[in-house]
Amino acid sequence: MRVRVDMTLCQTHAQCVFAAPEVFTLDDNDELVYDAAPADASWPAVEQAARACPVQAIIL
Repeated sequence: MRVRVDMTLCQTHAQCVFAAPEVFTLDDNDELVYDAAPADASWPAVEQAARACPVQAIIL
């Protein structure tokens, strides 16, 4: 499966970073960086991150 973040919606609340830090991180400029094709073992955390996003910017 693949992950996509709609960066026009993302407001960098970073809830995804807390839910799935192995997939979502913030760079030195506090911009979201993510793995678009995370390992299968990460999917429960990725799904939690998508649910936690306050603006629903994460598309699975």
